[in-house]
Amino acid sequence: MALKIRLKRMGMKKSPFYRFVVSEASSPRDGRFVEELGYYNPTKNPIEVKIEEEKVLKWLGHGATPTDTVRSILSKAGIMKKFDESKK
Repeated sequence: MALKIRLKRMGMKKSPFYRFVVSEASSPRDGRFVEELGYYNPTKNPIEVKIEEEKVLKWLGHGATPTDTVRSILSKAGIMKKFDESKK
C-alpha cells in the first residue's frame, strides 16, 4: 500500500482551500483518505498554512511520499529539514 501526502481541494467555486491528507496513491484526489494533517488557504492575504508537524513527521517516517506541491510547502515551513535531520 503506497501512501502519499497530498492536497484535497475544498471550498466553493473560484475560492478554493486545501487540506493536507494522507491517502493511498490509487485513490482519487478528493476521495477517501487515512488522516488529515492540516490545511492551506492560498486565497487569504497573507497565505494561511496550518500543519500538524508531529503527524507529518510520523507519516514521513512510515514511508508516505509527499507530492511536489506538498513537498514545497513543507520545505517552506521547515518540516522537510527536520525530517532529513532525524534520519541521520
